[in-house]
Amino acid sequence: MHIPDGFVSVPVAGATGLVSLAAIFIAFERSQKAFGMRRAPLLGLTTAFIFAAQMINFPVAGGTSGHLLGGTLAAIVLGSPWAATLAMSTVFVIQAVLFADGGITALGANIFNMGLVGIWVGWLLYQPLQRLLGGSRGRLPLAAGIAAAFSVVAASIACAIELAISGTIPLNIGLPAMAGVHILIGIGEGLITGGVLSYLVKVRPDLLPGEQPQLQKWLVPVVSVLLIAGVLSLFASTWPDGLDSVAEKYRFKDKEAPVVEIPTPLADYKVKGLDGKVSTSIAGLLGSGVSFAVAFGIANVVKPKNA
Repeated sequence: MHIPDGFVSVPVAGATGLVSLAAIFIAFERSQKAFGMRRAPLLGLTTAFIFAAQMINFPVAGGTSGHLLGGTLAAIVLGSPWAATLAMSTVFVIQAVLFADGGITALGANIFNMGLVGIWVGWLLYQPLQRLLGGSRGRLPLAAGIAAAFSVVAASIACAIELAISGTIPLNIGLPAMAGVHILIGIGEGLITGGVLSYLVKVRPDLLPGEQPQLQKWLVPVVSVLLIAGVLSLFASTWPDGLDSVAEKYRFKDKEAPVVEIPTPLADYKVKGLDGKVSTSIAGLLGSGVSFAVAFGIANVVKPKNA
């Protein structure tokens, strides 16, 4: 659902950019109360995991693929939708600047759709669902999975509205098209979110809020991120994702036009000068490393001085 340059108008890009920037500033402020010593590495690991997981497109239907957004998962693991906003925004900036994934001018729209709408819809649905299901830690994966599925559809609706306002595709066509394909992608999002949280609940409760005061045993989480970025990413579906599929079907793909050309040796998740799977693997590892480093640095900036 990464919007490229050219799909949204200047007013839409500007408005969503301002809203996203304001939200990031608020997230910095709100996250100061939530971060202690254990949260700095956890924000880094969560951000790196989301970056790596978004490299893996899974097939859905009709030659279309999707990938994890991860907003709901990040909010639950970090215990704060504001902290999740920092993590997701970090991923989107790195993807756009280093990997040419998502337009520079559309960065505000992408953060708004996936890093705000997706996160908050998932978070606000997850809480009542968890209470409705009894509130036990064992029910957390089910509540989170359902909320995560709806969060993807909500983000796709926001994207469809932006495209319609921009004159890219009429709302009566774009809305059902985007929502329809992202219902299928949302099912995958829900299953992945529920699966990851089931593992954490049973095996690594120290990675969930309110458990161990200090993050323990870094090896398995770090190795898992590296395996996802460096190995599993090689098996990603090559089918176009939800937005690209809709753009091709309704013939507005040709509107894609980079406004700001930023030379990068990692465009399209390939290392310039290298071919094949090794190139993708190295790009994924580098991206995950940069994601961790930037998020870890942000966490150390926002944490209280006495933490």
